[in-house]
Amino acid sequence: MKGKYINRVNINKKMAKEKEEYKTFKNVFDQITVRTLERLMSKKIIEGLDSPLFLGKEANVFTAKTKEGKTVAVKIYRISICDFKTMYRYIRTDPRFTGLQQNRIKIINAWAQREYRNLMKAREVGIKVPMPIAFLNNILVMEYIEDDGPARKIKDKPAKDMKKFFDQVIENMKILYKKAKLVHADLSSFNILNYQDKPVFIDMSQATTVEDPNAMEYLERDIHNMCVFFKKYRINSDPIEIKKKIIS
Repeated sequence: MKGKYINRVNINKKMAKEKEEYKTFKNVFDQITVRTLERLMSKKIIEGLDSPLFLGKEANVFTAKTKEGKTVAVKIYRISICDFKTMYRYIRTDPRFTGLQQNRIKIINAWAQREYRNLMKAREVGIKVPMPIAFLNNILVMEYIEDDGPARKIKDKPAKDMKKFFDQVIENMKILYKKAKLVHADLSSFNILNYQDKPVFIDMSQATTVEDPNAMEYLERDIHNMCVFFKKYRINSDPIEIKKKIIS
């Protein structure tokens, strides 16, 4: 009797877990996303999704396998939940997306395309970011950054030498600004991975060109976020001096 009770408990737990997983997938995979995933699989870009890496408010990230068996990351922007009005407010001033209509689907698809383009430009100038592989509609396929498992964010895994790490972040911001002509626009301890004690910038969808009329405001905010975070590690810095270093 005791064994039957334990088995029943295990079955109930399994059913509850499956129900929760179903709810998660149901929220993510609307019909447009399902069709887009099918097209990515038919194009042999991915074989299928494996497991969730990150479940966020506006996008979820999963691991997937390529036909060669390599693990990649698949970022899926959630069409039904994304705050497309905020997205539009950010993207409408980006000179690369002038004339974009205020339409939910078009804005979210443009957001995925924008991240792909930003990642590509960042890599071209030597910034360590996930290598973009493909984008289609609201889905972006990119490199999976692995370091004994998924690479962790700097907020969760401090570097051995945080001063050196901070200097590398600022140098990357300068290269991004001067060579790629981009400002991250959402840089924080949540959007920097610690990969072998070196920074990897992620979540580049909000990055905009230096010609954007709001670019300087975004840059100042990024600098402020970095100064506040690294101050916890007794790294004192002057935002004004850092800004001069980046844009000079």
